[in-house]
Amino acid sequence: MHNGRARIPLPENEPVRAYAPGSPEKVSLKAQLETLRSTEIEVPLLIGGKRVHTGALGKMVCPHDHGHLLGNYHMAGNEHLQQAVSAARDAWHDWSRTPWEARAAVLLRAAELLAGPWRDRLNAATMLGQSKNVFQAEIDAACELIDFWRFNPHYAQGLYQDQPMYSPRGTWNSTQHRPLEGYVAAVTPFNFTSIAGNLPTAPILMGNTVVWKPASSSVYSAWFIAELLEEAGLPAGVLNLLPGSGRVIGDALLADENLAGVHFTGSTAVFQRMWGNIGANIARYKSYPRIVGETGGKDFVFAHASACPEALATALLRGAFEYQGQKCSAASRAYIPRSLWPQVKNKLLADLKSVKMGDVLDFSNFVNAVIDKHAFDTIWRYVAEAIDSPDADVIAGGVANEEHGYFIEPTVIEARNPRYTTMCEEIFGPVLTIFVYEDTDFAETLKLCDTTSPYALTGAVFARDRAAVLQASEALTHAAGNFYINDKPTGAVVGQQPFGGGRASGTNDKAGSPLNLLRWTSMRTIKETFVPATDYRYPFLGES
Repeated sequence: MHNGRARIPLPENEPVRAYAPGSPEKVSLKAQLETLRSTEIEVPLLIGGKRVHTGALGKMVCPHDHGHLLGNYHMAGNEHLQQAVSAARDAWHDWSRTPWEARAAVLLRAAELLAGPWRDRLNAATMLGQSKNVFQAEIDAACELIDFWRFNPHYAQGLYQDQPMYSPRGTWNSTQHRPLEGYVAAVTPFNFTSIAGNLPTAPILMGNTVVWKPASSSVYSAWFIAELLEEAGLPAGVLNLLPGSGRVIGDALLADENLAGVHFTGSTAVFQRMWGNIGANIARYKSYPRIVGETGGKDFVFAHASACPEALATALLRGAFEYQGQKCSAASRAYIPRSLWPQVKNKLLADLKSVKMGDVLDFSNFVNAVIDKHAFDTIWRYVAEAIDSPDADVIAGGVANEEHGYFIEPTVIEARNPRYTTMCEEIFGPVLTIFVYEDTDFAETLKLCDTTSPYALTGAVFARDRAAVLQASEALTHAAGNFYINDKPTGAVVGQQPFGGGRASGTNDKAGSPLNLLRWTSMRTIKETFVPATDYRYPFLGES
Protein backbone atom coordinates (compact mmCIF):
# COMPACT_ATOMS: atom_id res chain seq x y z
CA MET A 1 0.00 0.00 0.00
CA HIS A 2 3.04 2.25 -0.23
CA ASN A 3 1.56 3.99 -3.23
CA GLY A 4 2.65 7.61 -2.87
CA ARG A 5 0.08 8.58 -0.27
CA ALA A 6 0.64 11.95 1.38
CA ARG A 7 2.73 12.10 4.50
CA ILE A 8 0.92 11.86 7.80
CA PRO A 9 0.26 15.44 8.93
CA LEU A 10 2.34 16.75 11.79
CA PRO A 11 0.24 15.86 14.85
CA GLU A 12 -0.92 18.37 17.43
CA ASN A 13 -1.83 17.68 21.05
CA GLU A 14 -5.54 17.21 21.63
CA PRO A 15 -7.04 20.28 23.38
CA VAL A 16 -8.24 19.65 26.93
CA ARG A 17 -11.93 20.37 27.44
CA ALA A 18 -12.82 22.55 30.43
CA TYR A 19 -16.21 21.05 31.37
CA ALA A 20 -17.30 24.41 32.73
CA PRO A 21 -20.71 24.71 34.40
CA GLY A 22 -23.48 24.60 31.80
CA SER A 23 -21.11 23.70 28.95
CA PRO A 24 -22.35 21.22 26.30
CA GLU A 25 -19.47 18.83 27.04
CA LYS A 26 -20.37 18.74 30.74
CA VAL A 27 -24.04 18.02 30.02
CA SER A 28 -23.08 15.27 27.56
CA LEU A 29 -20.57 13.64 29.92
CA LYS A 30 -22.96 13.68 32.86
CA ALA A 31 -25.55 11.90 30.74
CA GLN A 32 -22.99 9.24 29.81
CA LEU A 33 -21.98 8.83 33.44
CA GLU A 34 -25.58 8.17 34.37
CA THR A 35 -25.99 5.69 31.51
CA LEU A 36 -22.93 3.66 32.47
CA ARG A 37 -23.63 3.87 36.18
CA SER A 38 -27.12 2.47 35.70
CA THR A 39 -26.04 -0.39 33.40
CA GLU A 40 -24.19 -3.49 34.51
CA ILE A 41 -22.01 -5.01 31.82
CA GLU A 42 -20.30 -8.36 31.40
CA VAL A 43 -16.77 -8.29 30.01
CA PRO A 44 -15.59 -11.43 28.19
CA LEU A 45 -12.12 -12.42 27.08
CA LEU A 46 -11.29 -11.38 23.52
CA ILE A 47 -9.41 -14.12 21.69
CA GLY A 48 -9.00 -14.11 17.93
CA GLY A 49 -11.85 -11.65 17.65
CA LYS A 50 -14.25 -13.93 19.57
CA ARG A 51 -15.90 -13.20 22.92
CA VAL A 52 -15.03 -15.97 25.37
CA HIS A 53 -17.02 -16.52 28.57
CA THR A 54 -15.21 -18.60 31.17
CA GLY A 55 -17.74 -18.50 34.00
CA ALA A 56 -15.06 -17.50 36.50
CA LEU A 57 -16.12 -13.97 37.34
CA GLY A 58 -14.52 -10.93 38.93
CA LYS A 59 -16.40 -7.83 40.05
CA MET A 60 -16.00 -4.30 38.69
CA VAL A 61 -16.99 -1.68 41.28
CA CYS A 62 -16.65 2.06 41.80
CA PRO A 63 -13.76 2.69 44.24
CA HIS A 64 -15.60 5.75 45.60
CA ASP A 65 -18.78 3.71 46.02
CA HIS A 66 -17.59 0.13 46.39
CA GLY A 67 -21.08 -1.16 46.93
CA HIS A 68 -22.02 -0.12 43.40
CA LEU A 69 -21.44 -2.85 40.82
CA LEU A 70 -20.52 -1.73 37.31
CA GLY A 71 -20.47 -5.30 36.08
CA ASN A 72 -18.49 -8.52 36.04
CA TYR A 73 -15.58 -9.73 33.97
CA HIS A 74 -14.63 -13.24 32.95
CA MET A 75 -11.20 -14.37 34.16
CA ALA A 76 -8.79 -16.27 31.96
CA GLY A 77 -7.10 -19.52 32.86
CA ASN A 78 -4.01 -21.15 31.43
CA GLU A 79 -5.97 -22.78 28.60
CA HIS A 80 -7.22 -19.38 27.47
CA LEU A 81 -3.67 -18.06 27.46
CA GLN A 82 -2.68 -20.81 25.08
CA GLN A 83 -5.64 -19.96 22.84
CA ALA A 84 -4.69 -16.28 22.85
CA VAL A 85 -1.07 -17.03 21.97
CA SER A 86 -2.25 -19.25 19.13
CA ALA A 87 -4.61 -16.52 17.88
CA ALA A 88 -1.83 -13.94 18.02
CA ARG A 89 0.50 -16.24 16.07
CA ASP A 90 -2.16 -16.84 13.41
CA ALA A 91 -2.89 -13.12 13.04
CA TRP A 92 0.82 -12.29 12.90
CA HIS A 93 1.22 -13.82 9.45
CA ASP A 94 -0.99 -11.20 7.76
CA TRP A 95 -0.58 -8.29 10.17
CA SER A 96 3.23 -8.34 10.05
CA ARG A 97 2.99 -8.04 6.27
CA THR A 98 0.34 -5.34 6.27
CA PRO A 99 1.77 -2.05 4.92
CA TRP A 100 2.61 0.36 7.70
CA GLU A 101 0.25 2.98 6.26
CA ALA A 102 -2.68 0.60 6.76
CA ARG A 103 -1.63 -0.13 10.33
CA ALA A 104 -1.23 3.57 11.02
CA ALA A 105 -4.68 4.24 9.58
CA VAL A 106 -6.26 2.05 12.28
CA LEU A 107 -4.73 4.14 15.07
CA LEU A 108 -5.45 7.43 13.34
CA ARG A 109 -9.08 6.38 13.00
CA ALA A 110 -9.13 5.29 16.63
CA ALA A 111 -7.84 8.73 17.62
CA GLU A 112 -10.65 10.45 15.73
CA LEU A 113 -13.28 8.15 17.22
CA LEU A 114 -11.96 8.88 20.70
CA ALA A 115 -11.82 12.61 20.05
CA GLY A 116 -15.45 12.46 18.94
CA PRO A 117 -18.17 9.88 19.62
CA TRP A 118 -16.17 7.72 22.07
CA ARG A 119 -14.83 10.54 24.24
CA ASP A 120 -17.65 10.62 26.80
CA ARG A 121 -17.77 6.83 26.99
CA LEU A 122 -14.10 6.30 27.81
CA ASN A 123 -13.94 9.32 30.11
CA ALA A 124 -17.00 8.14 32.01
CA ALA A 125 -15.67 4.59 32.26
CA THR A 126 -12.39 5.89 33.67
CA MET A 127 -14.15 8.15 36.16
CA LEU A 128 -16.43 5.41 37.44
CA GLY A 129 -14.06 2.45 37.35
CA GLN A 130 -10.84 4.16 38.45
CA SER A 131 -12.27 7.05 40.54
CA LYS A 132 -10.81 9.90 38.51
CA ASN A 133 -12.32 13.36 38.56
CA VAL A 134 -13.39 14.83 35.25
CA PHE A 135 -10.13 16.71 34.63
CA GLN A 136 -7.90 13.74 35.45
CA ALA A 137 -10.00 11.53 33.18
CA GLU A 138 -10.00 14.07 30.34
CA ILE A 139 -6.23 14.54 30.28
CA ASP A 140 -5.70 10.77 30.50
CA ALA A 141 -8.42 8.70 28.85
CA ALA A 142 -9.12 11.25 26.16
CA CYS A 143 -6.25 13.63 25.42
CA GLU A 144 -3.17 11.53 26.15
CA LEU A 145 -4.49 8.41 24.45
CA ILE A 146 -5.54 10.46 21.42
CA ASP A 147 -2.02 11.92 21.37
CA PHE A 148 -0.42 8.47 21.49
CA TRP A 149 -2.56 7.33 18.56
CA ARG A 150 -1.71 10.43 16.51
CA PHE A 151 1.96 10.91 17.34
CA ASN A 152 3.05 7.27 17.14
CA PRO A 153 2.10 6.92 13.44
CA HIS A 154 4.05 10.11 12.75
CA TYR A 155 7.09 8.69 14.56
CA ALA A 156 6.74 5.35 12.75
CA GLN A 157 6.70 7.14 9.41
CA GLY A 158 10.00 8.78 10.29
CA LEU A 159 11.57 5.46 11.28
CA TYR A 160 10.55 3.78 8.05
CA GLN A 161 11.79 6.68 5.95
CA ASP A 162 15.16 6.90 7.70
CA GLN A 163 17.42 5.11 5.23
CA PRO A 164 21.21 4.84 4.83
CA MET A 165 22.76 8.10 3.73
CA TYR A 166 24.96 6.68 1.00
CA SER A 167 25.00 3.97 -1.64
CA PRO A 168 28.11 3.81 -3.86
CA ARG A 169 27.47 3.75 -7.59
CA GLY A 170 26.29 0.33 -8.66
CA THR A 171 24.73 -0.54 -5.29
CA TRP A 172 21.62 0.26 -3.31
CA ASN A 173 21.63 0.17 0.50
CA SER A 174 18.41 0.15 2.48
CA THR A 175 17.01 -0.87 5.84
CA GLN A 176 13.80 -2.59 6.84
CA HIS A 177 12.20 -2.33 10.27
CA ARG A 178 10.64 -5.75 10.62
CA PRO A 179 8.10 -6.71 13.28
CA LEU A 180 9.39 -9.03 15.98
CA GLU A 181 8.85 -12.77 15.47
CA GLY A 182 6.21 -13.98 17.90
CA TYR A 183 3.78 -12.14 20.16
CA VAL A 184 4.22 -9.21 22.52
CA ALA A 185 2.81 -9.43 26.05
CA ALA A 186 1.31 -6.09 27.16
CA VAL A 187 0.80 -5.83 30.91
CA THR A 188 -0.93 -2.60 31.87
CA PRO A 189 -1.67 -0.72 35.14
CA PHE A 190 -4.88 0.62 36.63
CA ASN A 191 -3.88 4.24 36.99
CA PHE A 192 -3.73 5.50 33.40
CA THR A 193 -6.22 4.53 30.72
CA SER A 194 -3.86 6.09 28.18
CA ILE A 195 -1.05 3.72 29.20
CA ALA A 196 -3.47 0.81 28.99
CA GLY A 197 -4.26 1.88 25.43
CA ASN A 198 -0.68 2.64 24.37
CA LEU A 199 1.18 -0.41 25.66
CA PRO A 200 -0.64 -2.85 23.33
CA THR A 201 -0.99 -0.51 20.35
CA ALA A 202 2.60 0.74 20.08
CA PRO A 203 3.82 -2.79 19.18
CA ILE A 204 0.71 -3.33 17.06
CA LEU A 205 1.53 -0.23 15.01
CA MET A 206 4.93 -1.73 14.19
CA GLY A 207 3.39 -4.94 12.87
CA ASN A 208 3.29 -7.09 16.00
CA THR A 209 0.38 -8.97 17.53
CA VAL A 210 -0.38 -8.71 21.23
CA VAL A 211 -1.72 -10.63 24.21
CA TRP A 212 -2.96 -7.97 26.65
CA LYS A 213 -3.26 -8.53 30.40
CA PRO A 214 -4.92 -5.44 31.95
CA ALA A 215 -4.91 -4.70 35.67
CA SER A 216 -7.90 -6.36 37.31
CA SER A 217 -8.97 -3.01 38.79
CA SER A 218 -9.24 -1.38 35.36
CA VAL A 219 -10.79 -4.10 33.21
CA TYR A 220 -13.85 -1.85 32.84
CA SER A 221 -12.12 0.87 30.81
CA ALA A 222 -9.86 -1.69 29.09
CA TRP A 223 -12.92 -3.33 27.55
CA PHE A 224 -14.06 -0.04 26.06
CA ILE A 225 -10.59 0.43 24.54
CA ALA A 226 -10.79 -3.03 22.97
CA GLU A 227 -14.23 -2.26 21.52
CA LEU A 228 -13.01 1.09 20.21
CA LEU A 229 -10.07 -0.54 18.42
CA GLU A 230 -12.43 -3.07 16.85
CA GLU A 231 -14.55 -0.24 15.52
CA ALA A 232 -11.40 1.43 14.19
CA GLY A 233 -10.79 -1.63 12.02
CA LEU A 234 -8.18 -3.64 13.92
CA PRO A 235 -8.31 -7.20 12.53
CA ALA A 236 -9.26 -10.14 14.71
CA GLY A 237 -6.41 -11.72 16.65
CA VAL A 238 -4.08 -8.74 16.46
CA LEU A 239 -5.17 -7.76 19.98
CA ASN A 240 -6.21 -10.47 22.44
CA LEU A 241 -7.57 -9.36 25.82
CA LEU A 242 -7.06 -11.62 28.84
CA PRO A 243 -8.42 -10.26 32.14
CA GLY A 244 -7.67 -12.32 35.20
CA SER A 245 -5.13 -13.12 37.86
CA GLY A 246 -1.59 -12.07 37.10
CA ARG A 247 -0.32 -15.10 38.97
CA VAL A 248 -2.42 -17.44 36.84
CA ILE A 249 -1.71 -15.79 33.50
CA GLY A 250 1.71 -14.26 34.03
CA ASP A 251 4.03 -17.26 34.26
CA ALA A 252 2.41 -19.02 31.31
CA LEU A 253 2.44 -15.79 29.29
CA LEU A 254 6.21 -15.55 29.69
CA ALA A 255 6.99 -19.24 29.23
CA ASP A 256 5.87 -19.70 25.64
CA GLU A 257 8.68 -20.06 23.11
CA ASN A 258 7.04 -17.48 20.86
CA LEU A 259 7.31 -14.61 23.35
CA ALA A 260 8.92 -11.75 21.42
CA GLY A 261 8.62 -8.93 23.92
CA VAL A 262 7.06 -7.51 27.05
CA HIS A 263 5.58 -4.01 27.29
CA PHE A 264 4.95 -3.38 30.97
CA THR A 265 3.90 -0.68 33.38
CA GLY A 266 3.39 -1.55 37.02
CA SER A 267 5.26 -2.28 40.22
CA THR A 268 9.00 -2.77 40.41
CA ALA A 269 8.63 -6.09 42.24
CA VAL A 270 6.36 -7.57 39.54
CA PHE A 271 8.64 -6.35 36.75
CA GLN A 272 11.72 -7.82 38.40
CA ARG A 273 9.93 -11.12 38.87
CA MET A 274 8.91 -11.13 35.20
CA TRP A 275 12.47 -10.34 34.12
CA GLY A 276 13.71 -13.20 36.29
CA ASN A 277 11.23 -15.59 34.68
CA ILE A 278 12.33 -14.51 31.21
CA GLY A 279 15.95 -15.06 32.21
CA ALA A 280 15.16 -18.53 33.48
CA ASN A 281 13.42 -19.35 30.20
CA ILE A 282 15.94 -17.68 27.91
CA ALA A 283 17.12 -20.88 26.22
CA ARG A 284 13.63 -21.85 25.08
CA TYR A 285 12.71 -18.68 23.17
CA LYS A 286 12.99 -18.48 19.40
CA SER A 287 14.47 -15.00 19.80
CA TYR A 288 15.59 -12.90 22.76
CA PRO A 289 12.49 -11.07 24.03
CA ARG A 290 12.50 -7.29 24.13
CA ILE A 291 11.80 -6.11 27.68
CA VAL A 292 10.38 -2.60 28.07
CA GLY A 293 9.14 -1.54 31.48
CA GLU A 294 8.15 1.53 33.43
CA THR A 295 7.88 0.74 37.11
CA GLY A 296 7.92 2.57 40.42
CA GLY A 297 8.85 6.04 41.52
CA LYS A 298 9.66 8.02 44.64
CA ASP A 299 9.50 11.35 42.93
CA PHE A 300 10.95 14.47 44.48
CA VAL A 301 10.45 18.20 44.60
CA PHE A 302 13.62 20.02 45.60
CA ALA A 303 13.45 23.70 46.50
CA HIS A 304 16.21 26.28 46.72
CA ALA A 305 15.92 29.31 48.98
CA SER A 306 15.30 31.48 45.91
CA ALA A 307 12.14 29.55 44.93
CA CYS A 308 8.74 31.27 44.73
CA PRO A 309 6.87 29.91 47.79
CA GLU A 310 3.41 30.26 46.22
CA ALA A 311 4.43 28.36 43.08
CA LEU A 312 6.16 25.71 45.17
CA ALA A 313 3.15 25.14 47.44
CA THR A 314 0.84 24.87 44.44
CA ALA A 315 3.13 22.36 42.73
CA LEU A 316 3.30 20.28 45.89
CA LEU A 317 -0.48 20.11 46.23
CA ARG A 318 -1.14 19.33 42.59
CA GLY A 319 1.86 17.06 42.15
CA ALA A 320 1.19 15.02 45.27
CA PHE A 321 -2.60 14.81 45.43
CA GLU A 322 -4.04 14.88 41.92
CA TYR A 323 -5.54 11.45 41.32
CA GLN A 324 -4.91 10.69 44.99
CA GLY A 325 -1.16 10.42 44.37
CA GLN A 326 -1.70 7.26 42.31
CA LYS A 327 0.68 8.34 39.59
CA CYS A 328 4.12 6.85 39.15
CA SER A 329 5.24 10.47 38.69
CA ALA A 330 3.47 11.88 41.76
CA ALA A 331 5.41 14.15 44.12
CA SER A 332 6.05 11.91 47.10
CA ARG A 333 8.98 13.58 48.89
CA ALA A 334 10.10 17.17 49.09
CA TYR A 335 13.19 19.02 50.33
CA ILE A 336 12.49 22.59 51.40
CA PRO A 337 14.95 25.12 52.91
CA ARG A 338 14.17 26.31 56.40
CA SER A 339 13.95 29.97 55.36
CA LEU A 340 11.17 29.13 52.88
CA TRP A 341 9.26 26.56 54.93
CA PRO A 342 6.96 28.85 56.97
CA GLN A 343 5.51 30.51 53.85
CA VAL A 344 5.21 27.26 51.95
CA LYS A 345 3.64 25.47 54.91
CA ASN A 346 1.06 28.20 55.50
CA LYS A 347 -0.10 28.26 51.89
CA LEU A 348 -0.05 24.47 51.47
CA LEU A 349 -2.11 23.84 54.60
CA ALA A 350 -4.50 26.68 53.83
CA ASP A 351 -5.08 25.38 50.31
CA LEU A 352 -5.60 21.83 51.55
CA LYS A 353 -8.41 23.04 53.80
CA SER A 354 -10.33 24.06 50.68
CA VAL A 355 -9.79 20.76 48.87
CA LYS A 356 -12.96 18.67 48.64
CA MET A 357 -12.95 14.88 48.59
CA GLY A 358 -15.72 12.57 47.45
CA ASP A 359 -17.61 10.95 44.58
CA VAL A 360 -16.53 11.63 40.97
CA LEU A 361 -20.13 12.53 40.10
CA ASP A 362 -19.69 15.72 42.11
CA PHE A 363 -17.44 17.78 39.83
CA SER A 364 -16.41 20.04 42.70
CA ASN A 365 -14.38 17.24 44.30
CA PHE A 366 -10.64 17.59 43.71
CA VAL A 367 -9.76 14.29 45.43
CA ASN A 368 -11.56 10.98 45.01
CA ALA A 369 -10.99 7.42 46.24
CA VAL A 370 -7.93 5.21 46.02
CA ILE A 371 -8.33 2.25 43.73
CA ASP A 372 -9.20 -0.67 46.03
CA LYS A 373 -9.11 -2.24 49.47
CA HIS A 374 -5.53 -3.45 49.13
CA ALA A 375 -4.28 0.03 48.21
CA PHE A 376 -6.31 1.58 51.02
CA ASP A 377 -4.79 -0.75 53.61
CA THR A 378 -1.25 -0.32 52.31
CA ILE A 379 -1.41 3.48 52.23
CA TRP A 380 -3.09 3.74 55.62
CA ARG A 381 -0.41 1.57 57.21
CA TYR A 382 2.22 4.17 56.27
CA VAL A 383 0.06 7.01 57.61
CA ALA A 384 -0.72 5.20 60.87
CA GLU A 385 2.95 4.50 61.46
CA ALA A 386 3.80 8.16 60.86
CA ILE A 387 1.16 9.27 63.37
CA ASP A 388 2.92 7.21 66.04
CA SER A 389 6.51 7.84 64.97
CA PRO A 390 8.89 10.13 66.88
CA ASP A 391 10.65 10.83 63.56
CA ALA A 392 7.62 12.38 61.87
CA ASP A 393 4.73 14.78 62.36
CA VAL A 394 1.48 14.47 60.41
CA ILE A 395 0.64 18.13 59.74
CA ALA A 396 -2.34 17.62 57.41
CA GLY A 397 -4.76 14.78 56.73
CA GLY A 398 -4.13 11.54 58.54
CA VAL A 399 -7.79 10.53 58.28
CA ALA A 400 -9.28 7.64 56.33
CA ASN A 401 -12.72 6.10 55.84
CA GLU A 402 -13.61 2.97 53.86
CA GLU A 403 -17.26 2.63 54.85
CA HIS A 404 -18.65 3.85 51.55
CA GLY A 405 -15.55 4.25 49.40
CA TYR A 406 -11.79 3.96 49.78
CA PHE A 407 -11.10 7.51 50.93
CA ILE A 408 -7.84 8.77 52.44
CA GLU A 409 -7.43 12.48 53.06
CA PRO A 410 -4.43 14.19 51.44
CA THR A 411 -1.76 13.70 54.07
CA VAL A 412 1.38 15.76 54.64
CA ILE A 413 4.13 14.40 56.85
CA GLU A 414 7.04 16.49 58.11
CA ALA A 415 9.98 14.13 58.65
CA ARG A 416 12.73 14.92 61.13
CA ASN A 417 14.85 12.13 59.66
CA PRO A 418 15.58 12.57 55.91
CA ARG A 419 15.66 8.79 55.58
CA TYR A 420 12.40 8.21 57.39
CA THR A 421 10.34 5.40 55.79
CA THR A 422 7.94 7.62 53.86
CA MET A 423 10.87 9.60 52.42
CA CYS A 424 12.28 6.40 50.92
CA GLU A 425 9.55 3.89 50.04
CA GLU A 426 6.97 4.17 47.28
CA ILE A 427 3.49 4.56 48.77
CA PHE A 428 1.37 5.24 45.67
CA GLY A 429 -1.25 7.24 47.49
CA PRO A 430 -2.11 10.74 48.74
CA VAL A 431 0.89 11.06 51.05
CA LEU A 432 3.59 13.74 50.77
CA THR A 433 6.60 13.73 53.09
CA ILE A 434 8.66 16.89 53.55
CA PHE A 435 12.14 17.26 54.97
CA VAL A 436 13.19 20.77 55.97
CA TYR A 437 16.91 21.34 55.47
CA GLU A 438 19.22 24.14 56.52
CA ASP A 439 19.77 26.69 53.75
CA THR A 440 23.53 26.24 54.03
CA ASP A 441 23.20 22.51 53.32
CA PHE A 442 21.97 22.89 49.73
CA ALA A 443 24.76 20.82 48.11
CA GLU A 444 24.70 18.15 50.80
CA THR A 445 20.93 17.82 50.58
CA LEU A 446 21.13 17.41 46.80
CA LYS A 447 23.39 14.40 47.39
CA LEU A 448 20.87 13.13 49.92
CA CYS A 449 18.06 13.44 47.40
CA ASP A 450 20.07 11.55 44.79
CA THR A 451 20.83 8.62 47.10
CA THR A 452 17.71 8.26 49.24
CA SER A 453 15.57 6.30 46.78
CA PRO A 454 16.35 3.46 44.36
CA TYR A 455 13.99 5.05 41.84
CA ALA A 456 14.73 7.63 39.17
CA LEU A 457 11.50 8.48 37.39
CA THR A 458 10.55 12.15 37.82
CA GLY A 459 11.75 15.06 39.86
CA ALA A 460 11.39 18.83 40.07
CA VAL A 461 13.62 21.69 41.14
CA PHE A 462 12.26 25.08 42.19
CA ALA A 463 14.61 28.06 42.15
CA ARG A 464 14.80 31.54 40.68
CA ASP A 465 18.58 31.59 41.04
CA ARG A 466 19.92 30.20 37.75
CA ALA A 467 23.17 29.04 39.34
CA ALA A 468 21.12 26.96 41.80
CA VAL A 469 19.14 25.45 38.92
CA LEU A 470 22.35 24.46 37.17
CA GLN A 471 23.85 23.01 40.34
CA ALA A 472 20.73 20.96 41.07
CA SER A 473 20.42 19.79 37.49
CA GLU A 474 24.00 18.50 37.53
CA ALA A 475 23.75 16.88 40.96
CA LEU A 476 20.50 15.10 40.03
CA THR A 477 21.47 14.08 36.48
CA HIS A 478 20.62 10.41 37.03
CA ALA A 479 17.91 10.89 39.67
CA ALA A 480 15.04 11.45 37.21
CA GLY A 481 14.31 10.51 33.61
CA ASN A 482 11.79 13.36 33.45
CA PHE A 483 13.19 16.49 35.12
CA TYR A 484 11.14 19.63 35.72
CA ILE A 485 12.31 23.15 36.52
CA ASN A 486 9.78 25.28 38.38
CA ASP A 487 6.94 22.89 37.62
CA LYS A 488 5.35 19.87 39.30
CA PRO A 489 6.86 16.47 38.41
CA THR A 490 3.63 15.15 36.84
CA GLY A 491 1.83 15.75 33.57
CA ALA A 492 4.25 14.69 30.81
CA VAL A 493 2.71 15.41 27.41
CA VAL A 494 3.14 13.16 24.35
CA GLY A 495 5.34 14.88 21.79
CA GLN A 496 6.69 17.29 24.39
CA GLN A 497 8.14 15.28 27.27
CA PRO A 498 8.70 11.60 26.33
CA PHE A 499 8.16 9.65 29.52
CA GLY A 500 10.32 7.14 31.39
CA GLY A 501 12.99 6.78 34.03
CA GLY A 502 16.02 4.74 34.98
CA ARG A 503 17.40 2.89 37.98
CA ALA A 504 14.56 0.93 39.62
CA SER A 505 12.00 2.99 37.69
CA GLY A 506 12.36 1.13 34.43
CA THR A 507 14.18 0.75 31.14
CA ASN A 508 13.64 4.41 30.13
CA ASP A 509 12.44 3.57 26.64
CA LYS A 510 10.39 6.77 26.56
CA ALA A 511 6.74 6.20 25.76
CA GLY A 512 5.54 8.85 23.35
CA SER A 513 8.74 8.90 21.30
CA PRO A 514 10.36 7.03 18.38
CA LEU A 515 12.68 5.28 20.87
CA ASN A 516 9.81 3.19 22.21
CA LEU A 517 8.64 2.17 18.74
CA LEU A 518 12.15 1.05 17.80
CA ARG A 519 11.99 -1.56 20.54
CA TRP A 520 9.17 -3.33 18.70
CA THR A 521 11.14 -3.74 15.47
CA SER A 522 14.08 -5.80 14.29
CA MET A 523 16.12 -4.08 11.63
CA ARG A 524 17.19 -5.83 8.45
CA THR A 525 19.97 -4.24 6.39
CA ILE A 526 19.73 -4.84 2.64
CA LYS A 527 22.46 -4.31 0.07
CA GLU A 528 21.77 -4.84 -3.60
CA THR A 529 24.58 -4.93 -6.16
CA PHE A 530 23.35 -4.27 -9.68
CA VAL A 531 26.28 -5.79 -11.58
CA PRO A 532 28.06 -8.31 -9.35
CA ALA A 533 31.70 -9.33 -9.80
CA THR A 534 32.42 -12.40 -11.93
CA ASP A 535 36.10 -12.91 -11.06
CA TYR A 536 37.43 -13.50 -7.56
CA ARG A 537 40.82 -11.84 -8.31
CA TYR A 538 41.57 -8.40 -6.83
CA PRO A 539 44.07 -6.00 -8.46
CA PHE A 540 46.68 -6.61 -5.73
CA LEU A 541 47.11 -10.17 -6.99
CA GLY A 542 48.69 -9.00 -10.25
CA GLU A 543 52.45 -9.41 -10.89
CA SER A 544 54.61 -6.46 -9.83
